[in-house]
Amino acid sequence: MTDEKPSPSLEDLDARLRRAHERRPDRSADEDQGPDPNSVGAGLGFALRIGIELVAALAVGVGIGLLLDYWLGTKPWMLIVFFFLGSAAGFLNVYRAVSGYGYAAGYRRDNKGSRDDA
Repeated sequence: MTDEKPSPSLEDLDARLRRAHERRPDRSADEDQGPDPNSVGAGLGFALRIGIELVAALAVGVGIGLLLDYWLGTKPWMLIVFFFLGSAAGFLNVYRAVSGYGYAAGYRRDNKGSRDDA
């Protein structure tokens, strides 16, 4: 019929992978951390994130204001109020991102290593 060899079993594959892993030199901890935070691409990505967060917060605020104005018939008061609320939320998100706390909206900072843990 066919002269092909049967495919190796999963155990053979596992053994080959383990041998290859043992021959490979250890990777340093720096390689596992991802891209360099000082690179140009990281800076452009961060700037894009800042811009999107600000515009999204403003758009949500204006959208809510327009909907409430239409529903309540209070044009333009809800639009004005929610424009300022949206801009405040946007600036708060930008401040959190730029401050370097390492967390964005909805995330808390870990209290590991603080004196209150005792």
